[in-house]
Amino acid sequence: AMAKALNFIDPDEISSTVVLTALNRFLQEGDGSKMAFLDGNPPQRLCQPIVDYVCERGGEVHLDAPLREIELNADGSVSGFRIGGIKGKEGFTLQADAYVSALPVDPFKLLLPEPWKEMPYFKKLDGLNGVPVINIHLWFDRKLTEIDHLLFSRSPLLSVYADMSNTCKEYEDPERSMLELVFAPAKDWIGRSDDDIVAATMEELKRLFPMHFTGDDQAKLRKAIVVKTPLSVYKTVPGCQQLRPDQTSPIPNFFLAGDYTMQRYLASMEGAVLSGKLCAQAVAAAPVAAAVPAAA
Repeated sequence: AMAKALNFIDPDEISSTVVLTALNRFLQEGDGSKMAFLDGNPPQRLCQPIVDYVCERGGEVHLDAPLREIELNADGSVSGFRIGGIKGKEGFTLQADAYVSALPVDPFKLLLPEPWKEMPYFKKLDGLNGVPVINIHLWFDRKLTEIDHLLFSRSPLLSVYADMSNTCKEYEDPERSMLELVFAPAKDWIGRSDDDIVAATMEELKRLFPMHFTGDDQAKLRKAIVVKTPLSVYKTVPGCQQLRPDQTSPIPNFFLAGDYTMQRYLASMEGAVLSGKLCAQAVAAAPVAAAVPAAA
């Protein structure tokens, strides 16, 4: 269960480094056993405050503006990011003093400029790959559990789950449950229909909550949403630790962020956030930062 919860793969695939690191955090850190939940919808409760913070300080956040190409100077440094225009928007080239890629490792490898591909720093990325995962959101007509915590599943298909009507303010409901579940390993299911995935999940829930799914008065599913991520966090298989890059690249004005870069929280959202902090520190300490005038 821990292997599936930590990296969405079976225990015979996962690197022991991941499990031992997680156990070390749980056992040695004061709050290591606590689980935290966002108190609402991530776009509004997590992303929008970040956007507001950036914009209030003179920055810009461009949506529907995918990176199409990393353009280079003659010396191999970055001259600009070519941004594509979608949904009626015009494309443009973004020029800056320093450039950061926070893309997941798989799409970043597709955008890697040809002159960089044989550099050892970037070449190692060939061994890092994302793992598929499926998240399932289920709304029921009654309460299935009163537990206010993240739970490991005994199911071969489900990794962890929580009743968000207990754990999250926005979904709070004393009468009806809203379950969020991680369906993993997902490699054999990522191409299946949403209906197939929901049906398989419901069969597993019958084993987890038999009192609510047997007899004449069974719990009814009111609504279901399936979210597929074909390539999510990097796959933490044996040997991958030595492939993870530092946030500072050999390109003087180019830096990396992402959970796959070297940081202590491995393949996770927490790791991605920490990598961003480490990347910001790397940019601030780089020679390129010395040429940027200080803000008034």
